[in-house]
Amino acid sequence: MKDVIYDEFQNKVDEVLIRHANLLDILSKMGDAASRTNRAVVKSITNCGCVELNVAKVEIPENLSYEALKVFKSEHLQGKPCPACREKIEEELGKLEFYIAALCNTLDINLYDVILKEYKNISTLGRYSLY
Repeated sequence: MKDVIYDEFQNKVDEVLIRHANLLDILSKMGDAASRTNRAVVKSITNCGCVELNVAKVEIPENLSYEALKVFKSEHLQGKPCPACREKIEEELGKLEFYIAALCNTLDINLYDVILKEYKNISTLGRYSLY
């Protein structure tokens, strides 16, 4: 069922994208959408304050096992986006997803297949993928 949703989304993007349908426009619009997504997240911290960011260099002890490393991860974010910030972040993520689908269409790549392949990679590699 989920593949149908991705396929329908990708088909709908192909149907409605007319003005910026060449590869260079799609790439620049995708970069713009990524920047706007970043900006929306940053503004939730710096402008609204609904999310707080506390970062410092994380000192990871040597010879730490993978299981301990997962528990050791830094808890640098506090709070959650308020409804207004969440709506803006989701809006910008939607635009980014739109242009990712447009890029897939232009290059004749199935978006669901891309996601499925990456899922298989991280499932197969598990801890060794270390994203």
